[in-house]
Amino acid sequence: MILFALRCSADHQFEAWFRNGAAYDEQAAAHQIACPICGDTVVGKAPMAPRIAKGVAKAADRAREQAETVAANVAPAAKPDAVPATLPAPIPAPVPLPSAADVVAALPPSLNDAQREAVAEVMRQLTEVRRSVEKNCDYVGDRFAEEARRIHYGETDPRGIYGEASDEEVAELNEEGVTFHRIPWVPRTDS
Repeated sequence: MILFALRCSADHQFEAWFRNGAAYDEQAAAHQIACPICGDTVVGKAPMAPRIAKGVAKAADRAREQAETVAANVAPAAKPDAVPATLPAPIPAPVPLPSAADVVAALPPSLNDAQREAVAEVMRQLTEVRRSVEKNCDYVGDRFAEEARRIHYGETDPRGIYGEASDEEVAELNEEGVTFHRIPWVPRTDS
């Protein structure tokens, strides 16, 4: 997914998400993007501030150290499918939000019906965000930081991705100027 700063012909500025640059071009040409303020469908990209990568060398050093550690942990005469003597520590998975029904059920009784409905609507929208991301993006799991860097530095084709990253990886991606966003991940429901 990619985030663009946009501007309508009335000079209102807003942001919108797209699967990739081509998806934006297609929707803009078909006038399918509307300004959320005035509804104008004549929109274009607004200037965005560049992000300057600062941590490229640090990321390369970290990757080299990780590769050397893994290589050092494999016996010299190991088979190609051998497992390293010690595996790297897994990245902790994010704790998902409670289900929409659980959130609404746990609301304090002092809330009125309109407030309860507002909370339920936010949870429905977060559920829709999850569905949209899963439908339109590639799941890369705990390789999120690595894939985001590869896309950022042009080593692979741009595409929407989602996955998990540790707080340290998130800080490093921010330092390098890699554009990404964290979203609340509502658990799936079968209903």
